[in-house]
This record gives sequence, structure tokens and C-alpha cells, in this order.
Amino acid sequence: MTAQAPTTPLGPGTDLDQVFELAQQLRVDSVRASTSAGSGHPTSSLSAADLMAVLMTRHLRYDWENPDDPRNDHLVFSKGHASPLLYAMFRAAGVVGEEELMTGYRRFGSRLQGHPTPVLPWVDVATGSLGQGIAYAVGIALAGRELEALPYRVWTLCGDSEMTEGSVWEALDKAGRHRLANFVAIVDVNRLGQNGPTELGWDTEAYARRVEAFGCRAITVDGHDLKAVDEALTVAADGRAPTVVVARTVKGRGVSEVADQEGWHGKPLPADLADRAVAELGGLRRLSVRGPRPPAGAPAPRPAAGPVELPRYEAGEKVATRAAFGKALAALGARPEIVALDAEVGNSTHVEDFRKAHPERHFQTYIAEQQMIATAVGMAVRGYHPYATTFAAFLTRAHDFIRMASISRITMALCGTHCGVEIGADGPSQMGLEDLAMMRAVHGSTVLYPGDAACAVALTAAMADLSGISYLRTTRGAYPVLYPPEETFPVGGSKTLRRGDEDAVSLIGAGVTLHECLAAADELAADGIHARVIDLYSVKPLDTETLAQAARETGALVVAEDHHPEGGLGEAVQSALATRGLAPALAHLAVTRLPGSGTSAELLDDAGISRTHIVRAARSVAGR
Repeated sequence: MTAQAPTTPLGPGTDLDQVFELAQQLRVDSVRASTSAGSGHPTSSLSAADLMAVLMTRHLRYDWENPDDPRNDHLVFSKGHASPLLYAMFRAAGVVGEEELMTGYRRFGSRLQGHPTPVLPWVDVATGSLGQGIAYAVGIALAGRELEALPYRVWTLCGDSEMTEGSVWEALDKAGRHRLANFVAIVDVNRLGQNGPTELGWDTEAYARRVEAFGCRAITVDGHDLKAVDEALTVAADGRAPTVVVARTVKGRGVSEVADQEGWHGKPLPADLADRAVAELGGLRRLSVRGPRPPAGAPAPRPAAGPVELPRYEAGEKVATRAAFGKALAALGARPEIVALDAEVGNSTHVEDFRKAHPERHFQTYIAEQQMIATAVGMAVRGYHPYATTFAAFLTRAHDFIRMASISRITMALCGTHCGVEIGADGPSQMGLEDLAMMRAVHGSTVLYPGDAACAVALTAAMADLSGISYLRTTRGAYPVLYPPEETFPVGGSKTLRRGDEDAVSLIGAGVTLHECLAAADELAADGIHARVIDLYSVKPLDTETLAQAARETGALVVAEDHHPEGGLGEAVQSALATRGLAPALAHLAVTRLPGSGTSAELLDDAGISRTHIVRAARSVAGR
């Protein structure tokens, strides 16, 4: 099963007979690649081959030699498991060779991974967690229309199984609300999922009704009728409305032994069956594609950055770190690449400060946290630096999107407000008590937790220049400013606020517990116990050197955090010290019981993380 590199070119005027031949080539190459790898999803690729052949030759305006051309259309494979089809398309475009397709697919060290990632320059985002690609496509389309004013279209191929994901309907809701006429979703309704028939089977009219209910235009079509598909995509690209093409297809189309048969999802064809399939599909072909070119014209230059005048707070002034974040974000808006996304809580998170200053770069996703993150990802794809903000507790529902964004190597800043039991009377449903663990676990993430307004301002500004995913945890209540406006807060650093030669214990806190540690140190000093106080504002990366020095010099540590003990500040400290072979006496105070409603002081004390409990723990470990 070998082939030569594609040589016969197909251009925008290709007749449908040749488009059919291309579709068959895509099928053949999907079978060959997955059989060679011994894994993959060939039947899911076969069903969509006709759709993609029409799209490639007649509608996708793309310069394959220049994937960074800002005028290029975008193609997002939301059904990322159909990667054999996508890579077959790349081979037809001449950007992936025969050898790479046949010996690299799903192999260690290859860029042709099991699901597509941006290690390939023609891939915008990593997909494979179903229901996400369509949401990213909405974000890219919104960036194209609202931020770049470029005429590119965003196409996304979806599977019918993923249409049961709530994130799909969050995405279509936003596409309909914003009237994103540059957005087209193509749903491959092949009836069969991983474990039997899908929820709606071939009921394409049911899909269409749902699509229309969210304000998008629906077009139903036979996904194997090339003329009908071409007409549908022509209408979809007319610039009048966001469109979903609902295409009825057959899983395993073109290979009679597996077509519309259960039990073949995610299974390569055995070598003998693959040989028969290639023969049935008409054998190997050498077609190449040079479809429509991107529209002429240069994008408008991005406005020049203005001066960033960050807010300043005086020591002793009481300011909530969430409020300082909002003011700092508004100031950062002088940089034209900064955009802000809100999940309808901007008056609590203070993102409304950015909206008032830069309404053209503020985007309201309403209570749709998954789509908020997906929109941020889409805008990051287009070179913007998004800040997405909501309550820390509600970011947890978007964790999978954050996880996938790290796989996409996205740079964006997240802020979670109203963290911990400190928020008080709202009760446990609103308390972010898992977010540090969640964000520390994200590959390549930076996790920051300011204890006062000066630190919050500095870290908010620092995130604008960090790569990867950064997270800022902010507190609801107002607390005294501890640092002068000119203080610097390097990422990976810490601050030691109390220190002496006679220190018998180190108190380590962040956010609200930093203030509790300071109060505890005062009480201990009155009893003749000297305590060092460390502000561990950088949770990841951690200032291991300062922690190790404290462990060696004081021999005892108390870590207090307004977070569950699993995965938070205490575990970060213990892990860091273990790498240095240090095992000081250590008390870890965290929220271990289910909180309720109350005042901040009541809840901090009830959780065992107040100054009273810190003092008690310090007395217990000091001098051990």
C-alpha cells in the first residue's frame, strides 16, 4: 500500500467528477494511514470525506504555503478523532508528504498525533475533547468580525455525537446572538457513535430545529450528494447569517464491509480488509488541491499602544484585590492586544472597569463559562491577549476547556474572584475552594495569589507578558494594603514581611490568610515567640529557595490557606521542600469541613484557618 506524492492539481473550478475522485482519495488515505498506524478512526473519516472534498476545492480560501496569512479562512476539526481525514487533506494540499502520512501517523515523536494539535501550522487549536471545536470556531469568528474586521470565514466540522454536549449549544447561542455570518458549522450526521446509534440518529430535521432555536440558519443536505453539498456551502458562505449545515452521511461510506455497521468506531481496518477497501474505493490517486485563494487586501494595522498608568494604592488603605484587578485591567487596555471576557458578573469581578474604558474590546458571554474560555482561546489564536474572569468556583466547570487550551499552547490570563470561605454569607456554592489545585495541574500554568491591592496590580500587569495560561486568585473582602506602590512582585518570588534572627516558626499564607498570619505573628510576639511571615503570592512557580531557608532557619512551618488541603498551597510547599530533602515540623491549616453561611471572621475561624488557629498551630510546632 504505497503511493506517489499527489501531482494532479485541482483548482477552484474543479468539476464535481474530480471532486468525487478527491473524496475517494481522502477515503483511501484515511484507511491507509490508520491501518499503517494500527489505530485511529477511519470510519468516522470516511463519512465526512465528500463534505471536505467539496470544501477544499471550492470554498476554503486558504494559502497552504502561508498558513499565517491573516486573510486565510480557518478550518477547525471539532470531531478531532477524524484526524486521518484531516491529514489526508493536508497530503492533498501538498503540505504533508506520503512518507510522513504512512510512517508518522500516531507514532512517537511525530507531529501527526492521534488528534490534531497546533504543532501543525495549519491547525489553530487542539481538538478531540468533543464539543469544543465548534466553541473555538465561534471565538475565532468573533475576533475576525469585531476585532480584526477581516473577511475570513471560519468553518468547523462536527460529529453528531458531540451535538449532545452543552458547550455546542452555548456556542451556537453566541453565534446566533452575535449574528456571526462568517461562521459555518458542518455536522456530519452519520448516525453511529462510539457505542451504538446516536441520540437522534438520522433525524436531521430535529437537529435543524434545535439549530434554528438558537438563532442560526440550518441547511439539511445529503452529505454524499456533491452538488447538494456544494450548493449548501455556497449559501452558508453568503455572509447573511451564522449557518449550520446538517449533512446526513453514512459512517464507513465507500467500504461496503463496514458502512453503517456498528462496532467499527475507533478501529483501523485489518490489512486484508484495508486492501479490499482501497480497491473498492478505486485505488490510489495522485490528486493535489489548490483551492480558492484568500481575498485580496491587507489587514488594517493594529492601533499603537498607549501609556499604561497602573493604579496606585497607599499602605494601610483597605482595598479588595478583585477591585485592584479591575482597575489594573482597565489600565492595561491601553495595549490594543488586551481583550476582556466576562460571564455576567463584571460588577462583582470588576471587569466592568475595563468595559467602561474599552467597550470595543469587552465581550459578554453571559453565564456560559465554557464559551467564555473558548472565546478567549479563539481570540488568542488571532494574536490577542485575553483576560477571562468569573468567580473562582465557576471556572471549575470550564476546566476541560482550560486543559485543552494548554494543549493548544494558548496564551491567556484567567482571574477567579470570590475565593474561599472568606466570601461569607453566600455559602459554599459560591466559594472557590478547588481552583488552586485545578490551575496548578494545568500544564505550563502560572498561578498567582495576591495578598493586597499593590500585589494584585503588579501581578495583573505581569500576566500581560506571560506565555501560557496564567491564573490570578483574588479575594472578595477589602484588606489593608501592605506594600508601597513601587514594590515589585516577580513571578516565582515571595515576600518576607516579618523576619528576625530569633524566629522559631515561619507562618506562610497568601491572600486572606496572609493577613491572618500577620495578626497571629503579633499575638505570638506578645508571648515571646518570634515568627517569620512569608507572603507566598506566587503559588506556581514557587519560591523554593525562600521556603528552604525558612525551613532551615526556623525548623517549623505553619501553612494556612483558604482552600481545600488537596492540591493547594500546603501541598505545593511540602512538595517543594521535599525536592530539597527538607522535612521541618509542619502544620497545614486548610478548609477540611463543609462550610456554610456566616461572616468572613466566623467562617475563617470555623474552617480552622483564622489567626487563633494559626497561633495554636505555631505554638505546637515551634521548637519541635
